[in-house]
Amino acid sequence: SLIKILIFVAMVMDGLDGRVARMTNTQSDFGGEYDSLADMISFGLAPALVMYEWALKDLGRAGWIAAFVYCACAALRLARFNTNIGVVDKRFFQGLPSPAAAALVIGFIWIMDDAGFREGSRDIPWLVWTTWSITLFAGLTMVTNVPFYSFKDFGLKRSVPFITIVAIALGIGLINLHVPGMLFGLFILYGLSGYGMYIYRRMKGTPVSVIATSTDEP
Repeated sequence: SLIKILIFVAMVMDGLDGRVARMTNTQSDFGGEYDSLADMISFGLAPALVMYEWALKDLGRAGWIAAFVYCACAALRLARFNTNIGVVDKRFFQGLPSPAAAALVIGFIWIMDDAGFREGSRDIPWLVWTTWSITLFAGLTMVTNVPFYSFKDFGLKRSVPFITIVAIALGIGLINLHVPGMLFGLFILYGLSGYGMYIYRRMKGTPVSVIATSTDEP
């Protein structure tokens, strides 16, 4: 339970560290690489181990393959992010960001724990294979070229429409109705939003690669 909470705390810290570094003018190449190492541990290794111990352990080879694929994809996604940071359209992530992938798999455990599936969860076939599917989905989606909105063009320095403030307040109220369920639902929607955007761009005939949209040549 503590590990799940710490992973969500790491998500909040990951969203703040870059902004704090830019505000204090203390960003550096070392900090960027160290941030990637921290992300790999917090959003790659830790969720994979938690999922494996919680439900995948008794699947044998299939279980450790799912956990390994998730962990390896997190490492590949972070490496690709570092190498493409100068050419990717900043409005989008190339593949599901690792914090969102971690929130997806850990959010599923949270909602299942809240529903009472704690001890003996590995004895329930549908729960084990749902865990396996979500782990693989989150891992493989991290290394796709599917574009996910980054929210980086959302600035607090410019005026925010009143309807946006109302929507944020409404969202916070809805989350408080059932925190695990609402948060997991939000991350499910975000995890599927990239595929929806990919299909939409394909249908319109616009470039689907976030690199092609930010450079003169694909």
